[in-house]
Amino acid sequence: MKTRVAILGASGYTGLELIRLLLRHPQVEITALGSRQQENPHVSEIHPQLAGQLDLPLEPLSAKEVAERANAVFCCLPHGASAEMVAQLLAFGLKVVDFSADYRLDNQDVYQQWYGVEHPDAERLGKTAYGLPELYRERIKDAQLVANPGCYPTSAILALFPLLKSSDVKPDGIIVDSKSGVSGAGRTPKQAFHYPECNESVAAYGVGTHRHTPEIAQYLTDAAGTKVDVIFTPHLIPMDRGILSTCYAPLRSDQVDQVQLLDTLRSFYQDEPFVEVVDTLPATKHVSGTNRCHLTARVVNGRAVVVSAIDNLIKGASGAAVQNFNLMVGFDETMGID
Repeated sequence: MKTRVAILGASGYTGLELIRLLLRHPQVEITALGSRQQENPHVSEIHPQLAGQLDLPLEPLSAKEVAERANAVFCCLPHGASAEMVAQLLAFGLKVVDFSADYRLDNQDVYQQWYGVEHPDAERLGKTAYGLPELYRERIKDAQLVANPGCYPTSAILALFPLLKSSDVKPDGIIVDSKSGVSGAGRTPKQAFHYPECNESVAAYGVGTHRHTPEIAQYLTDAAGTKVDVIFTPHLIPMDRGILSTCYAPLRSDQVDQVQLLDTLRSFYQDEPFVEVVDTLPATKHVSGTNRCHLTARVVNGRAVVVSAIDNLIKGASGAAVQNFNLMVGFDETMGID
C-alpha cells in the first residue's frame, strides 16, 4: 500500500519540483495539495507542466482535513505560518517535513532576532532533526518532524562540515561566498527579480543580514565543537536555478595540503549517494536537475578554498525533502530521486 502524501504550499517552484519527484516515486500517492488561495485552482492551472499528470485542486486545507487524506506531509508554507500548521499536523500523528526556517534553529532568541517574529512552537526548537541526511541520518530515521535545510546552508555546510570536524581548518575567519539563480527567491514577483532588473547583472544582497547566516553558523559549530565565526554573502545570478558556494577557511596547520583536504572530504562522503567529491572545479550546470552536490577543495595562501555546487530547488529543497521522507518512513533513501 502506497503512502498517502499531502503538500502544503504547493504553488511555488519547490512545490512543483516536489510534485515531479513524488509522481515518479513508486511508494507514494499524492492525495492533497494545499494553498492559501481561495479559488481552488486545478494544479495544472498553477503548474501547466503537470497537465494530465495529476488531477487535484489546490485547496486551503485545515490540519484535520489533511490528516483525513494523508499519512505524511511536506509543508512548504512561509516561516511563522508553517510552525502554526506543523504543530497541528503533529498532534494528528502525521509525519512532517517542514521546508520553512521554523525548526532549523535551536534558540528561540536567535530565531526572533533574525526572523523578526516570536516563534509559535518554540518548545520544539533544539529538539527537531535537521534534514541533512549526510550528517544526521540516524536522527532523521526516528523523527516525526524534520526541518528541511535552507538551500544556501546545504551548499556551505556540506562543504565545510568534514573539514571542521577533522580540524583541518580553524573555526574562525570563515567566509562563505554564494551565487544563486533567481528561482531561489521564490515565485512571488519582486522588483529585484524582474527580468530587466536582474538580467545581465550580478548583485550581492543581504550582506551581514541574510537569514541563512545563523543556520550555517549553528551547524558548522556542531561540526567544530566550538563557536564558528562565519561571514556569509549571497549573490543573485541571472540564471534559473543552481547555487555555487566558494568557502574560505584558515588551515589549522601549514602541513595541511590539498591532498589532505580532498582525502578528508572523500573519506567523509565515501558512502553518500548524493555527494560527489571531484577533482575539477564544480559548476551549477554539472548538477542542474539532480539531487547531487559536487565538492572540491584547493589550498591558497594558507586557506582552504572549498567549492560546492547544487541545484537549489532539488538538493537545496525538494530532493533533500524526499531523502528525508524516505528515511522517516523506512524506504530506501534514494527512492524516487536516484
